[in-house]
Amino acid sequence: MIRELKPALLLLLVMTLLTGLAYPLAMTGIAQALFPAQAGGSLIERDGRVVGSLLLAQRFERPEYFHPRPSLAGAGYNAAASGASNLGPTSVRLAADVAARVEALRVENPNAHGAVPAELATASASGLDPHLSPAGIEYQLPRVARARGLPETRIRELVAAHTQGRDLGFLGEPRINVLALNLALDDLTAAAWP
Repeated sequence: MIRELKPALLLLLVMTLLTGLAYPLAMTGIAQALFPAQAGGSLIERDGRVVGSLLLAQRFERPEYFHPRPSLAGAGYNAAASGASNLGPTSVRLAADVAARVEALRVENPNAHGAVPAELATASASGLDPHLSPAGIEYQLPRVARARGLPETRIRELVAAHTQGRDLGFLGEPRINVLALNLALDDLTAAAWP
């Protein structure tokens, strides 16, 4: 019996060292060497302190900031509790939540044009999407311009400068990182970070 057990235990030990230690260390090293910012969490610092990550949405509630998608991650925008509501399209609760968000968006953005973009009324699967579509930004633009005392055309220029195109020219949709745009707005207006 020991003769059969010895090779099995040896293989277990070798595979544990290879797949549990060597491979993760190698991938971490390669990531740190080739993509140091992304491997470090794409953190953004201002005045020596971390204010966020380009990879995770965070709460913005003041009128002078663009707001991200709603989050159901924990108490909202909690990376440790990432997840969706798991409510289906026939859920009465989901319909009520979306209707309440639409009404709140209309009140908050009285000068917005057109229908409320779906992404502003529905939470993402992770609850931490850092991007909005150009339509999601455009809907909020009049409110942000008014709150900052800036012409809408100037903010549209900033939005255009922060719009990321499709990956490889055909994958995904154009998008804007909300945190990066809000920080650029702060730089533009020299507003203090909250």
